[in-house]
Amino acid sequence: MSSAQDQHRGAARDAPTAGAPGASPGTVPVEASAHDLAPGAETGALRSTDQAAAEAIGSRRPLDLGQGGPVAASAAAATVGAGTTILGLPGIGAPLSPAFDAHHPPDAALVGDCVHCGFCLPTCPTYVLWGEEMDSPRGRIDIMKQGLEGDPLGADAVRHLDQCLGCMACVTACPSGVQYDKLIEATNAQLERRIERPRSQQLMRTAIYGLFPYPRRLRVLRGPLRAYQASGVGRLLARSGLLARLPEGLQAMEALAPQLGPVGRLAERTAATGTRRRTVGLLTGCVQGTFFPDVNAATVRVLAAEGCEVVVPRRQGCCGALSAHGGREAEAIAFAKAVITAFEAAGVETVVVNAAGCGSNMKEYGHQLRDEPGWPERATALAAKVRDITELLAELGPAAERHPLPMKVAYQDACHLAHAQGIREQPRQLLRGVPGIELKELVEADICCGSAGTYNLLNPEPARELGERKARAVLGTGAQMMVTANPGCWMQVATTLERMGERMPVAHTVQVLDASIRGLPVDQLLTMALDGPGTAVPRIPAGRDSVPAPSTP
Repeated sequence: MSSAQDQHRGAARDAPTAGAPGASPGTVPVEASAHDLAPGAETGALRSTDQAAAEAIGSRRPLDLGQGGPVAASAAAATVGAGTTILGLPGIGAPLSPAFDAHHPPDAALVGDCVHCGFCLPTCPTYVLWGEEMDSPRGRIDIMKQGLEGDPLGADAVRHLDQCLGCMACVTACPSGVQYDKLIEATNAQLERRIERPRSQQLMRTAIYGLFPYPRRLRVLRGPLRAYQASGVGRLLARSGLLARLPEGLQAMEALAPQLGPVGRLAERTAATGTRRRTVGLLTGCVQGTFFPDVNAATVRVLAAEGCEVVVPRRQGCCGALSAHGGREAEAIAFAKAVITAFEAAGVETVVVNAAGCGSNMKEYGHQLRDEPGWPERATALAAKVRDITELLAELGPAAERHPLPMKVAYQDACHLAHAQGIREQPRQLLRGVPGIELKELVEADICCGSAGTYNLLNPEPARELGERKARAVLGTGAQMMVTANPGCWMQVATTLERMGERMPVAHTVQVLDASIRGLPVDQLLTMALDGPGTAVPRIPAGRDSVPAPSTP
């Protein structure tokens, strides 16, 4: 890391904006006055009621929520200008009437649970960006309610629904227990099945869902992609302006592609070190297994060191998360059945997942397969065995010795871990258990980074704005490394930091634990997390000034 970067980050730490302790320049402050903030306060609470309100909706601090501020640049396209821009859904054809068909429409009883209290608003990424009621959870629920009561779904309504990231922060926030996750998933399936999208969107979706849920196809892509990255052609295309002429979704896909390294073959069975405490199966994932193989290797090593026998079923495939979140119901069900069959045959006690989106999806198998003859009980049984890697390790307790890693770490909550699975404290507990680690919290911790499965490919402009907010929050902690629990978050934030000229080490929680258990020097871990497989591809040539971070959120 250069001395210039050190100075920049030091300035960011020394001069936080009013009302946002530790925030970097450009991070939007708490809108209320900060003059009465107690000296040394770290919560961002200006009054005791602020802290109580934050805790009531599942946040640790008021600063974990969206901090308001100016409306984002994408607002016009997202809310009123969709007919003249690629953002939104121009030309979807005639309004849907009836709005929903008879196959799993959004549940009217769940819709009725919403009392429009507004607690969800400061946690919703699109509401934080645009301040538009219909781009909030309660606004989208109102659209569903109108559709169930007979109103057709027009282009505007579809756009508001389609712009939801599915981050599930509102599920955490809702005091009434509204199951927005089930409502939006049912609605997405209706839209995907019945909406006639513009040709360009159809092609983009076909490319995304025809590639990313298929590990074999991704492995075929590795060779050409690795050659492309090594050749430097990407930089030449960027300088020539040719990349900028591509559709924004393809530009985002090219930019998000991480650095590739060798992929070692995981043993089908790895013995536990010492007394066997558990026999577990590992979901290797699609993107995780192809682009982040070091995470899977670290997961196996840590599990074995902690007394787990690890089984890696050879016939496993995609868990169906991308398809389910994207409304591709039949596809998601087919993937789920194959995964259930593979892990049933493995005979394991627990199924371990190290990608937040995959884990949250697998825990919903019972609901997803509720109408499939012969499958509901099998799906529910498998779902009950699913554990995130941090969830299982916290449950088991440490067995292997932890060696010191003296460094500051910013932990970024993956939405489908913190909100969809309710796993917040376990990864923090594990990181704090490593001697020498100083854990730093982010401003706006409960706001999505903009990755959201395929959202940053289908809605690149608001995803980019959210990525920049998250990147500035990471920088504001003064940490040496960002740690997260999902490959999508990793790619989104690491790529954004690189684009801002603030390239920094990023790692998965289990990689930090692995380094500690193996006794790796902290410098070696930081180097791997900056330049190893899965990290952001350097785009700024040596000797050139970095791209400044945007001055507005």
